[in-house]
Amino acid sequence: MSLTPYTFAESWIAAWNAHDLDAVLAHFSDDFVFSSPLICQFTEEKSGRLVGKHAVRSYWEIGLSRLPDLHFELIDVLVGVDCLTIVYSGHRGLSAEVLTLGQDGRAVQGQACYGVK
Repeated sequence: MSLTPYTFAESWIAAWNAHDLDAVLAHFSDDFVFSSPLICQFTEEKSGRLVGKHAVRSYWEIGLSRLPDLHFELIDVLVGVDCLTIVYSGHRGLSAEVLTLGQDGRAVQGQACYGVK
């Protein structure tokens, strides 16, 4: 999955808006590490960090079940060395996903960041 950063972000947003977890997870390596302040609220994992698609799928399934109208709007894509940041708006307002990319263009690590109001 070697996409341009903007195409990666558009595909990721489209997958979320379709509520298609298989399509969302296709953007990530099998053993990726994901961190979010919300993980502590929805799972028993107090570190705020999950490892692997199975663990993250379970977490995201909970989120989608609680937010049946979930919809994201892409605002911008920021590019770094072997990483990108997807800036978007959603149910929590301004948000960003900071993703470290592997050799195959899939994310090996991700961090969710949310605006503070």
